[in-house]
Amino acid sequence: MSENKNVQDTHISEQMKALHGALIRVVSALNRPRNDEKLIAEAGIQLDRALFSILISIERLGPIGVVELAERAGRDYTTVSRQVAKLEKLGLIIRQHNAIDRRIREAVISRTGKAMTERIDAAREQMGKVVFKDWPQDELDVFVRLMQKFADAMDSDASCRNKQKKRAVKSDRPG
Repeated sequence: MSENKNVQDTHISEQMKALHGALIRVVSALNRPRNDEKLIAEAGIQLDRALFSILISIERLGPIGVVELAERAGRDYTTVSRQVAKLEKLGLIIRQHNAIDRRIREAVISRTGKAMTERIDAAREQMGKVVFKDWPQDELDVFVRLMQKFADAMDSDASCRNKQKKRAVKSDRPG
């Protein structure tokens, strides 16, 4: 039985390495500036590339605070705060107070911003059709379902880690 467990552990280890390698390649491809530039051009919009991912994140995740947005983007809070201010000035997002904690200001997409992200989505769909043109429909369906499941698991794990950090900070306080 332990020999079978070792074989299974080795297989899982190899799968994790293969998955990690594939994810690095995907993230690298998604982070290439020329891909954002191509998507912006295909969508026929005028937007600074640095603001592009922040706008999309606000549309997908909003209402969202700058702290969470910065954490998700892997960027400095002050940088993201300036970018959100630029998007607000362009009329692409609106900042509003959090419904529960009025001290927190959150970003939400504006009508103008939504129209822009819809054009980006249409361009992304056209570009995606090229990537997936040789995939059978059932494989694409399974891929999308499993990616969503993977993303949900990653979000859940991150949420659990954040709760554990908050508990650790509270337990370190005198009181």
